[in-house]
Amino acid sequence: MKPLLIALALVALVLLIVGIAVETLKFLLYIGLVVLVASAVLLLLQRVRARAHR
Repeated sequence: MKPLLIALALVALVLLIVGIAVETLKFLLYIGLVVLVASAVLLLLQRVRARAHR
């Protein structure tokens, strides 16, 4: 019975770590999308300003 409890505790610990990692990755994915959109906007502004100076 004791080995079964140890196995269940290990499975619960692994699931907890995976759950935290998935939440962190989801947060980083949103941050990455925001940075990507911001860089695209800045690139477009730079190109528009460069054409205006010609």
